[in-house]
Amino acid sequence: MPTFVDAEPRGDECTALLNYLAAQRGGIRRALLGLSDEQAAQKATVSELSLSGLLKHVAEVEQGWIMGTLAGRPEETVQRDYENWHESFAPVGDETVQSLLAYYERVARQTEEYITSLPDLDVVVTLPEAPWYPQDRDRSARWILLTMIQEVARHAGHADIIREAIDGKTAFVLVDEAGDGAV
Repeated sequence: MPTFVDAEPRGDECTALLNYLAAQRGGIRRALLGLSDEQAAQKATVSELSLSGLLKHVAEVEQGWIMGTLAGRPEETVQRDYENWHESFAPVGDETVQSLLAYYERVARQTEEYITSLPDLDVVVTLPEAPWYPQDRDRSARWILLTMIQEVARHAGHADIIREAIDGKTAFVLVDEAGDGAV
């Protein structure tokens, strides 16, 4: 679970971007390190966000963007619409931190397998119509991958704040506890 990615990628662009995405995923996963399901579901700030909810959300969003939009296989994703989008921010039923971490790991593998199968990152798809998509909906795989990095990084920052509010542990303390050995 890398925490820092060299700003000068050595190798191809696809691998570099996937490494940046992996680093951000690591921040989300580490924020849950050592917490019970109850602690992970806690809304520790004035926000409605919880760590388990963020984990579920980033997994569903990544799968939606990569497999649903880029790969054109929405049947392989969780379908959310305007009425139930909020369900992506909280575990339901028998979902646990462990089951959501396993789901996120499967999504990460799907993403990496699909992205590396592309001839290049210039492949263009038309995004579905939705208020959160740009008006000009033709976008490259590169744009989608960069959007994923941005999305996960934003929520990794949220996760840092929520975790610190739960038990005072900061991101770097969790890096040390996880044994990543990275900056």
